[in-house]
Amino acid sequence: MPDAEFVSGPALILQTLAADPDRQAVVTADGAEITAGEFAAAGYRLAHELIARGAARGTTVTLLTGNTPEALSARYAAGLAGARVVNLYDGMSTPVLAEITASVDTTVLLVDAERYAEAAELLPLIDVPTVLTLGPGPGGDPAALGEDVIAASAHRPAEPPDVRVGPEDDLSIRHTGGTTGIPKGILSLHGPYRRIFDAPIGSDPAAGAPRLLAATPLAHLAGIFADLTLQHGGTVVLQRSFEPGAVLAAIEREHITDLWVLPPLLHQLLDHPAIGRTDLSSLRYLSYGGSAASPTRIREALKVFGPVLVGLYGMSEAQLISFLTPQEHDRIGPGGQVPVGRPVPGVEVAIRSDDGTDLPTGEQGGIHLRSDAVMAGYWKRPDLTAAVLRDGWLNTGDVGYFDEDGYLYLSDRVKDLIIVVGGHVYPSEVEDLLLTHPAVARCAVFGVRDDQEAEHVHVAVVPAPGQRPDLDTLRAFVTERKGRIFAPEVLHLVDEIPLTPVGKPDKKRLRAAATA
Repeated sequence: MPDAEFVSGPALILQTLAADPDRQAVVTADGAEITAGEFAAAGYRLAHELIARGAARGTTVTLLTGNTPEALSARYAAGLAGARVVNLYDGMSTPVLAEITASVDTTVLLVDAERYAEAAELLPLIDVPTVLTLGPGPGGDPAALGEDVIAASAHRPAEPPDVRVGPEDDLSIRHTGGTTGIPKGILSLHGPYRRIFDAPIGSDPAAGAPRLLAATPLAHLAGIFADLTLQHGGTVVLQRSFEPGAVLAAIEREHITDLWVLPPLLHQLLDHPAIGRTDLSSLRYLSYGGSAASPTRIREALKVFGPVLVGLYGMSEAQLISFLTPQEHDRIGPGGQVPVGRPVPGVEVAIRSDDGTDLPTGEQGGIHLRSDAVMAGYWKRPDLTAAVLRDGWLNTGDVGYFDEDGYLYLSDRVKDLIIVVGGHVYPSEVEDLLLTHPAVARCAVFGVRDDQEAEHVHVAVVPAPGQRPDLDTLRAFVTERKGRIFAPEVLHLVDEIPLTPVGKPDKKRLRAAATA
C-alpha cells in the first residue's frame, strides 16, 4: 500500500507553486509568462482529466512533447494520477518510437504542438487506447490527432486529486540514448526521485530565486533541473532547442542564473563569436556532464564564465553519483585531467578489476556503486538487469580511479574502448590531447573494425578557423605525447561533430560514415 505520509516529487512541486501563486514560474519559448498559480491549477486540472481517461497506478502515460510548459504540466499531472511516465525522445526514428510506445504498455499518449508532425507519422504504427493533444490540434483541427485534453480539463477542480502515491510506485521509464538499436528502458520509482529535493546540489536561497534556462530537452536532464528550479521558488525559461547564439542572448536578456549543458554544447558556446560581448554576470551555476569533458576546454570555460562551473557525473540508472563544485575546479589530476568530484552523500563507489576485486587508490578499473537511488531495473529485461546489478551493486560500465583525496576521475566508457595491436585506447584520452592542438576546434575519436575484425583508431575533427590539419601532423603530435598506439590512423575533417538525441557525440553515425 502507498505510504500515507509520502509526498511525491510532482505533488511537492505543484504544492510549492500553489503556495506562491503570483510569482513567475515559466517563460515560454515565445516569451509568454505563466505564473505559479496558473501553472499549478493547470496541472491539477489535467491530473483529474487524465484519471478520467484511464491514467492510474500501474498504467503508462507516454509523452511526445518538446520544450513546452504543457510538457512539464503533463509530466506532473501523470505523476499525480499515479501513472508511470515515458518520454519519446526527439531525434529517434519513428519505428523506434513505435517500438518504445508498445513496449511500455502505453495507456495514454499525449502530444504537444512541437511534435504534431511526428505524431502523424507515428500513429499509424501504434495501437494506443487513448491519444490526446496538449492544446488545439494541428491547423486548429481538434480531431486531427486526438481531443485537446487541456481544453477538456478546464472544468476540472484546480486542486490535487485524491490519489495515494507511494515511494515504491513506478515514477518513470527513461530510455538510454538509443544509438545502438532499441534503447533499454530504465525503471525508476517515486521514492528515490523524491529524495533529490531534500538535498539539492548548488541551491543557495540567500542568493535569490534561481532562473534556469532549459535549452536542452526537458525529456532529459533539463527536466530534472526544471523540477528543482520550480520547487525552489525559481523560474524556468524555455527554448525549443540549443542554438549557442540564442542561449547567450537569453542568458543576458533573462538574467539566467542556472544552465545545464553537455560538453559538446559547452564547446559550441565557447566557440561562438558573441561570447566575448555577452553579459554573463548573472550566471551562478553552469553545470556540465553526460559525456567526457576536455580539460583544455574546461580551463577555457573557467576563464570565460568565471568560477561558476559545476561538474556532474551521473546516469539514468543511478541518478547523481558525484559532483565537482566551482571552488574545486582548480584541482588537476595526472595528465591534466579534471575530476568529476567526490561521491554525493549516500552513494558508495568502488573501483574494481574485471574479476570483481576492489582496486587500491590510483589504480584504474570499472566503476561500481551502491545507493538508494539505483534503478529498480531495466523494463521487462531481467537478463540485462542481472548483468549490471549484483548484490545491490551497479556496474556503471565506466572506467575510472580515485586519487588520494577521494576525488573520482573518469577514463572512459568500457564500450568505447578501442582494442588495438599493442594495447587499449580510451577515446577520451586522445580527444583531450588533440583538443590542445591549435588546428583542432572539436573532435571525436572512435574505433572502426576492418574485415579481419581488427580495430583502428579514427578521428573526426572540426578544424579551428583558418586551419586544415592533416593526418601526419596529428599522428606525430599524438605519438610524441602519448605513444604510437594512440595515434589516429584515419582523419575525417567535418563541419560539425554529429550528436545523439541526448547531445552526446554520435560515434555510431561517425563509424557508419567512415565505413560507407
